[in-house]
Amino acid sequence: MARTRAQRRRQTLYLSIALALTLVVLLFARDVSRSAHGSIGPRRSENRSFGALANVLIAQQNQLDFHLAYLLAHGQSLSRPVFAARLDQLRQQFALWTVEADQLRRPKLAHGVNDAIEQLTELRIGAYQSLLASVARSLTLPWPIPATSRAVSAPASTLFATSQAWAAKRFSLVAEPGLVHLDAFTTSSATAYLNVGLTRLVASPTLALARGIGITAVAVQPSPLPAPKGTLLMPPVTAIDVGVSVTNASYVLQPVALRVTLTSRAGRVQSQTMRVVLGPLRSFAFAPNLFTTTPSERATLVISLSGAPAAPQTTLRRVYQVTMSP
Repeated sequence: MARTRAQRRRQTLYLSIALALTLVVLLFARDVSRSAHGSIGPRRSENRSFGALANVLIAQQNQLDFHLAYLLAHGQSLSRPVFAARLDQLRQQFALWTVEADQLRRPKLAHGVNDAIEQLTELRIGAYQSLLASVARSLTLPWPIPATSRAVSAPASTLFATSQAWAAKRFSLVAEPGLVHLDAFTTSSATAYLNVGLTRLVASPTLALARGIGITAVAVQPSPLPAPKGTLLMPPVTAIDVGVSVTNASYVLQPVALRVTLTSRAGRVQSQTMRVVLGPLRSFAFAPNLFTTTPSERATLVISLSGAPAAPQTTLRRVYQVTMSP
């Protein structure tokens, strides 16, 4: 049966619409495919950049872990100042770790690996800070108090736990674009802390605390006239100025008290007491207020230091006979 002209027109129209729809679908599918394949490049770059920076951060933490484990095992051969300096060098790395871990949070990658390394790094910083503080406290070394928010009661256990948590997370990008392999955290210092402890360090003679302070110099103004040792022959002035230098011969924070007393033969007593905390192996110059005097006066000046035993070649007490010229 012959088709009419109208039927042929409708058939042609339907075929044209079908071809147009097919072309649109093919073009759309091609664009989606190109977009999907094109996104692999940026993702690969992001994953590889993250992997390189993350492994640098992990290597820094593992290096500190190695040095700390060595100090715990062999630190007894060092002196107190050298050992304290080594501990402080380790402590100063924590600020850099915080900055680097924060930079790794962007851009967001698959499986939440960004947040994982940032959070675990913060936990490990707190654990290392608490562990270093424990070592310094056991040896009575000067040490800053860790922030309360980062204090960890069981630092070794925290280091083990964070290492295990990262072991379950560090393979997240192996099957992602870039095939990134992330390194593991080591726990040498935590193992040494639990197995060896601080017994060797505390028992070491070179690390033992031996407190010692002393009076190292006395200066009087105006300058005394020539006189025998132990005698201050002063010009006829109405006041004298006494300066006293003291030293802390030990590597420890040492509170001291200095007392300067001028007692005249007439019974007049002038006394001043000053206190300060001396830093490790540091000296300090005390400057008491002026002591009033009169011409022809005779008095006794006693300078005494307290707070710890006398250091070698120093004294805790000096006595001078003061004679004022007429």
